[in-house]
Amino acid sequence: MLSSPTRASIQSHSRALAGAILVSAFWLSSAATLVLFLMVHVSSQMGGNRDFVVYWATGRQLVQHHNPYDRVALALLEHAAGLPQKYSVGYTRNPPWALPLVYPLGFLSLRAAAILASLVLIAALVASVRILLRIYGVGNVIVQALAYLFAPALICLVWGQTSLLVLLGLALFLRFHTERPFVAGAALWLCMLKPHLLLPLAVVLLAWIVITRNYRILAGAAAALIASAALTLLLDPQAFTQYAQMMSSSGYERDPIPAISVLLRTRLTPNFMPLQFVPVAVATVWAIVYFWRRRRTWEWPRDGNLLLLVSLVASPYAYLNDHLIALPAIMYAASRTASRTFLAVIALASAVLEVAFLVNKWSPAPFYWATLLAAPLWLVWYGFAARRAA
Repeated sequence: MLSSPTRASIQSHSRALAGAILVSAFWLSSAATLVLFLMVHVSSQMGGNRDFVVYWATGRQLVQHHNPYDRVALALLEHAAGLPQKYSVGYTRNPPWALPLVYPLGFLSLRAAAILASLVLIAALVASVRILLRIYGVGNVIVQALAYLFAPALICLVWGQTSLLVLLGLALFLRFHTERPFVAGAALWLCMLKPHLLLPLAVVLLAWIVITRNYRILAGAAAALIASAALTLLLDPQAFTQYAQMMSSSGYERDPIPAISVLLRTRLTPNFMPLQFVPVAVATVWAIVYFWRRRRTWEWPRDGNLLLLVSLVASPYAYLNDHLIALPAIMYAASRTASRTFLAVIALASAVLEVAFLVNKWSPAPFYWATLLAAPLWLVWYGFAARRAA
């Protein structure tokens, strides 16, 4: 029988080995994703085979004063740019006030536009992480690495998705909501690029503004939204009507979106779309109760994190890149727990998501289920990590 010191030594070495394996998996998967990100800019064939081609095609339509949601025209542009014929036409599903963002892309070639957009997204990621590191006082190098190499962030870069701009809006709001509320409100315009992700949080934000009478935040958000809507109408006077027509006929309800609300609808009543909004309605009621009990001591950098995670879990639909809004909550909890086990769980989850993403071309099922389970995982992990830190 092994003595206690010997047994303790074996356990210590086993934990060290397991930790090394997890760290290696995290770094290798992150490196592979970064290599793929570089390849999409080098290869002429891969450049059109990602989400960004939709934004570029929409910009082309705007520059030519054509309908940015024209199914036939977009299909011709996207397939000519390299989108495989097996994929149907893609649309810019962000609200119409996002059109001014894609308008400049229409003046450039696909490769030039992709490089420009990638530089903007990289800057948004770096700025967001640096702001959050400052807010939460993160000095742990491991947490910093996890933030910059978080799987949804890297996948946003590969796909060329706008979720990184939503993260920047959240970070700017958390940074300026007390010192410069008008700027914080204007920054929320970036969150309005994907408003469906933050519905419970938005309701609580409005209640908080009324209670604290911090109407400058509301003024900043309204000013940014009105300005963007006016610019949108200047570029395309029929944009909002065309968008409504596209959403009513795009067939997005048939997309296999890895979200709990979509799974609920497709398994119970596939043709009854309101069922897809039941989870977010329930989450909104919970959010109001959650806020009301804490309204006198409410702090957004601390109390808003759980709202972010619940909003993501209950969202009417969300893709893996949209999971980026969980990053502030993960950074907050990770910066306040000394447990390497909790950090290892996040590193492992990030690695698994990246591996599933990389093999998605050959086997979509692992990617679907990994993404579906990720949102509840962030929420459960945050609950345990935050309680342990407390």
